[in-house]
Amino acid sequence: MAIDKSYRRQRIKFRIRKNINGTASNPRLAVFRSNKEIYAQLIDDASGVTLASASSREKSIVAASVSKIEKATLVGKAIAELALKAGVETICFDRGGYLYHGRVKSLADGAREGGLKF
Repeated sequence: MAIDKSYRRQRIKFRIRKNINGTASNPRLAVFRSNKEIYAQLIDDASGVTLASASSREKSIVAASVSKIEKATLVGKAIAELALKAGVETICFDRGGYLYHGRVKSLADGAREGGLKF
């Protein structure tokens, strides 16, 4: 049986989610990365609510014509700003089955620069 990339990523994602759970005071920062865009959400798993979200499709980020890695950093800073407005300072990072490398890492670094604690 050949295991394709999406099935492998799904198994990794489930393994991560066994250990990571977001609360109102310490929400989960979930990352989704497509080929062109990157999305981030702050999720309270206890009540099933998304507290804040940011993506590389927002007008301010699209206007900055930079590389995908630099866009991911801008998304990280944007989600950090929204989190601080919502009164959240600490989060748990959910890389969503992706390797902590490249765009996922730069999003996390941008969130740290924005003032979030992991």
